[in-house]
Amino acid sequence: MLTDRRGTLALLGCIIVLALCAAWIDLPSNPGIHIHVGPINVDRDIELRRGLDLQGGLQVLLEADLPPEESVDPGAMEATRAIIEQRINSLGVSEPLIQLSGGRRIIVELPGIEDPERAIETFGETGLLEFIDAGLTFLPAGTLVKTTEDVASPAPITPTVTITPTIPDATATAIPTATPTAETVTATITATATMTATPSAVVTPTISLTPAVPPTPEEPIYETIMTGRHLREASMGFGQLGLIEIHFELNDEGAALFEQYTTAHVGQLMCIVLDKAVVSCATINEPIPGGAVRITREGGFPPEEAESIVIRLRYGALPIPLRVETNRTVGPTLGEDSLQKSLIGGVMGLSTVVLFMLLYYRFPGLLADGALMIYAAIVFALFKLIPVVLTLPGIAGFILSVGMAVDANILIFERMKEELRAGKGLRLAVELGFSRAWPSIRDSNFSTIITCAILFWFGSYFGASVVKGFALTLGIGVLVSMFTAIVVTRTFLRLIVDLDVVKHHRWFGV
Repeated sequence: MLTDRRGTLALLGCIIVLALCAAWIDLPSNPGIHIHVGPINVDRDIELRRGLDLQGGLQVLLEADLPPEESVDPGAMEATRAIIEQRINSLGVSEPLIQLSGGRRIIVELPGIEDPERAIETFGETGLLEFIDAGLTFLPAGTLVKTTEDVASPAPITPTVTITPTIPDATATAIPTATPTAETVTATITATATMTATPSAVVTPTISLTPAVPPTPEEPIYETIMTGRHLREASMGFGQLGLIEIHFELNDEGAALFEQYTTAHVGQLMCIVLDKAVVSCATINEPIPGGAVRITREGGFPPEEAESIVIRLRYGALPIPLRVETNRTVGPTLGEDSLQKSLIGGVMGLSTVVLFMLLYYRFPGLLADGALMIYAAIVFALFKLIPVVLTLPGIAGFILSVGMAVDANILIFERMKEELRAGKGLRLAVELGFSRAWPSIRDSNFSTIITCAILFWFGSYFGASVVKGFALTLGIGVLVSMFTAIVVTRTFLRLIVDLDVVKHHRWFGV
């Protein structure tokens, strides 16, 4: 008996410590975990992550910009999703959601985003990155250019040649073959003529050329020095005066090309081009060997511009071109209003359950209410620690799990009442109530967890983030409810029996 009581007290102590830790994590002003002892350095902020519908933000549906009959490689779509995720992470967005939806679509959700247009521009571009030779011509940012990277060879020009002599009875036929270039047209003419003429006759042919394609381009074509495949790393740095610079590093092939080019073009301009639009231009001050490059500007780059350039350099081309199918912006006011209404609904639901348990089951109901408070604290702490991005469907899953936590206690208490009515003692009734209710609690909760797993997979595969959030919070709630019902409530009841505080069965609703 004494050993059982010590075990119960030890378990109660663990429950109290766990509840206090959960309550500390749940504090709105929680400072986080910061441990710096010798080689151990831990810095972890603990905060509640709110989803798009609770704090506002941007939701974008991207679709492969390919003909419907053209198949899309799943590996290429996954690589595209990964690159978009890297670009978005570079924006510093808290808890973004980037997931595939079917075989041709990607869903992007950015909670708390303040500049939707800039975000879409950053992660939605296909990103053909080039470094071009601009010579002595400065090209402003945004200028559309043609480059040698994708300029097709001009179509061959086939001229029509007609020779008309002025001598009577003379005819001539010419069969030309032409191989033109952008600058010249060279024709080889083979003529066969049958004529009758005197030696003093003069032949004056008339030649007419009708080219199929203009022989010269209408706008300049800039030479591509390198492309994004030569780039190894890009970052934003600071110069000696603390001004923002852009640093990038080239691979071995790119370093050789860049050294050769900069040596021959000192004092000229080189431009960074993305999808044929100029991003930035810089003057080459000296030959640059080694592949380590610094781009500077008088007065330094503005932080947002430098960040945007670095992102485009670092995460250049997408394997599959994308188009924005739909985009939706949720205002922060609407999100805050949804959060307040959800909190009110949660408090009302929890209060109703607590009152019902107290009135119907009396003393065990009071213990169950205490266990329910511990349950809520632990679940909320897990939401912050994992962390779980809390959405409106997620809150609904949490509230539903509260009802399931109470359901386990109801099964236990009803079994206890049956044993007390059968004349069993209080201690035996408590133990039998838990042991006989456990199979029902186990089977029902495991069934719910299996359903949550299916819903979570469905939400992940088909891009239904609403379903995914609901399944995650419900699953966490069910697991914690099993712990609080079987461990916490049982410990409380055993302690009451050991202390012999309640002697009359009427306090147990019998």
